[in-house]
Amino acid sequence: MLTVFKQIFTWWNQETLGTKIYTILFGKFVGKDSFGNKYYKSKSGKRWVVYKGEVDASKIPNEWYSWIHFMKNKIENTHELKKYDWQKPHQSNQTGTEQSYHPNKNDDKISKKYNTWKK
Repeated sequence: MLTVFKQIFTWWNQETLGTKIYTILFGKFVGKDSFGNKYYKSKSGKRWVVYKGEVDASKIPNEWYSWIHFMKNKIENTHELKKYDWQKPHQSNQTGTEQSYHPNKNDDKISKKYNTWKK
């Protein structure tokens, strides 16, 4: 029962009830990325993504970013991009989490590059 209320009233948990109905009626499934996000297209040309888990726009990988924003590129039809050994896997925005970047994350002391003139 709680999940039904979440789908009706909150958009940040997953797709809302309205999006689910619109997807069933008008959506044509285009593809799915490695994170489980599903991409849809309507006959009128509207494109949207149904996120797996929490809604966050930074979860769209490079292969699908240009498609969702109507930009032409060489992977328009295949959505498969060759990955090299040196490339890191795509990550969503980590700001505010334990995985976020901090310059002195493992070092407790903060070293200043200047001296204050008041003592």
